[in-house]
Amino acid sequence: MGLKIAIQGIKGSNHHQVVREYFDDDIDLVECMSFHGLVDDLLDSTADKAVMAIENSIAGSIIPNYALVYDNNLHIIGEHYLNIHHNLMALKEQTVDEITEVRSHPMALLQCREFLKTKPHIKMVEDVDTAETAKQIHDKQLKGIAAIAPSVAADLYDLEIIAPEIQTIKNNATRFIIVKTQNKELPKEEINKASLRFVTDHKRGSLATVLNVMSDCNLNLTKIQSLPIIETPWKYAFFVDVTFDKYDNFAKAKSLLKIMSEDFRVLGEYKNARI
Repeated sequence: MGLKIAIQGIKGSNHHQVVREYFDDDIDLVECMSFHGLVDDLLDSTADKAVMAIENSIAGSIIPNYALVYDNNLHIIGEHYLNIHHNLMALKEQTVDEITEVRSHPMALLQCREFLKTKPHIKMVEDVDTAETAKQIHDKQLKGIAAIAPSVAADLYDLEIIAPEIQTIKNNATRFIIVKTQNKELPKEEINKASLRFVTDHKRGSLATVLNVMSDCNLNLTKIQSLPIIETPWKYAFFVDVTFDKYDNFAKAKSLLKIMSEDFRVLGEYKNARI
């Protein structure tokens, strides 16, 4: 039995494509229809690891997923960047003019808005997952209905791509993180990126002081995202990604940040996928 990898969505989704590119062939896919379900499958050991989208180059951060990682004490052990390709697909021997309705994930519909504006006869309907829509069209033999999904979904569900690459911005990538319930998998000499979470005092300059510590320790800040702390109005937690050349520099920064910030936690130490 292979490694059990949980994804949001089903076979043919972008999460499935990440699994195909990141892991070896010997895996068992655990399909989840929500990110909460994905986390539950990790926590009860239905899955060994999970793939979770965390940010998109156009739409920005998927903010609830930051909270899911922190609140459930998950650990980021890797990352993967996937170029997103949106294709309009339907049952075979149909044309775009014959399509009356397109169904897909809200993000996919948004990212194909310019193309869809040129087809006013097509009604847009939000669905839970790109590949799930493609599967429904195949299973129910739905004529006149199209899905927006990755090309792998057309292959899996015997559909025809009737309009390829319909995303408005062609250079569209999503960053995915690989998470599990235990921490580090790599030796220190291979680790050159980390994800952190901390809270600063509600005082002038407190965030700047923390960021200066990172700079002084030769850390490169690649991402910063703030989230309000629900229980404490007007107080914010910061989720930060940093890269570094030497683990010793990061270790020094960690020891300082533990002192200078509140609720400091390392969410993951892993290999930078952008190098």
